[in-house]
Amino acid sequence: MGAFEYSQATLRIFGDDLIPEDVSNLLGGTATKSKKKGDEDVSKISGKVRIAKTGIWHFQAKKREPEDLNAQIEAILSQLTSDLAIWEKLYQRYKVDMFCGLFMGNWNDGLSLSPEIMLALGQRGIVLSLDVYSGSDD
Repeated sequence: MGAFEYSQATLRIFGDDLIPEDVSNLLGGTATKSKKKGDEDVSKISGKVRIAKTGIWHFQAKKREPEDLNAQIEAILSQLTSDLAIWEKLYQRYKVDMFCGLFMGNWNDGLSLSPEIMLALGQRGIVLSLDVYSGSDD
């Protein structure tokens, strides 16, 4: 089993009443992307204007090539509060996940997450979401 060609990880928090500045203050970090419900969002590709259907707060790690999801998740969590009471408030009020894109270079790539990373996600109530891309339309 080979390693994925590259990976991308983003902590995402969603909620209709989410105020990005409040989440930043609670977590002690500034979002890499954020919107309040009703904010305009202009597509970088098409220039089309969309209205945010819900509030979002994203904190993205740098792309890793080859894949190193453990390091990306650790990089995100280490820059934010370790206060589990704050995390509990967030996951009780909002949808919280660690969204990870995994990009294959071969037909059979794989990865492992360390027990420390799985524990850190679980303690914070963070759902792990994985999207796997084959790199081929075949």
